[in-house]
Amino acid sequence: MDTPPIAAVDPVLVRDTYGKSRVRLIKLARHADRHDVKEITFQILFQGDFKSCYETGDNSKILPTDTIKNTVYVLARKHDIVSIEEFGKHLVDHFLANNPQVTNVRIEVTEHLWSRIAAAAFTRESQKRTAVVSGARNGLTIEAGIDDLTILKSSGSAFEGYIKDPYTTLKETKDRIFATAVRATWRYASTKLDFNAVWQGVRQVILDTFAAHDSLSVQHTLHALGRQVLAMFPDIAEILLTMPNKHALLVDLSPFGMDNPNEVFLPIDEPSGYIEATLARGTGR
Repeated sequence: MDTPPIAAVDPVLVRDTYGKSRVRLIKLARHADRHDVKEITFQILFQGDFKSCYETGDNSKILPTDTIKNTVYVLARKHDIVSIEEFGKHLVDHFLANNPQVTNVRIEVTEHLWSRIAAAAFTRESQKRTAVVSGARNGLTIEAGIDDLTILKSSGSAFEGYIKDPYTTLKETKDRIFATAVRATWRYASTKLDFNAVWQGVRQVILDTFAAHDSLSVQHTLHALGRQVLAMFPDIAEILLTMPNKHALLVDLSPFGMDNPNEVFLPIDEPSGYIEATLARGTGR
């Protein structure tokens, strides 16, 4: 049977956004006794009154994305980048103040961390610091985070008591290597904080709790991490944690007439378990 034709209607622009992605920056602060370096990648997105651009090609309300990119560099010259959250606020304030057609600005920021090895020499870390600063005419929201925080514990981790069906081959264990690359994102209840101190504190709480926790599963440890962060930092409203399980498989050495008392493992990245959860404060806060 033929499908009846759909009646012609005028389409409605439901939502739209535009901006500049992958804006990269290195900001060097030259002090008398040392240099400080920050490497940052930005994505800047606008929402607002851009209907005429889409429908009639009228670009009179469009700030070119090249201008958005240039603004990042100009403001980086005007301001010290003490924290990516504070610099994100500068960008949001600038774009809202100078573009009445823009109703919302979202700044997604990734800082590629460098560790000092001398006064003017550095080594790049694998972990990254992240932030999202979203601003509208009536307020500001700030999220922060850490990505690719790779951690491993060689004891205090078990996995038992799970469902076993005809396709289950995984063996229960009371002693396994537990490795993961944590991605954490948390939302602040305040926009006036020492963002650097809180970020360093959250990172340390994640490391300390992971090391001390007697883990019965990745989920069990994830909950412990989120619970401890919320307990230690009252200005964090909620935290999202993603913890892929980076498996380490015990190598079978029996073909060579040898035992393997949990000493030799094969690390694999794919496929990997994927565990994610958000913890928020209860209504009784």
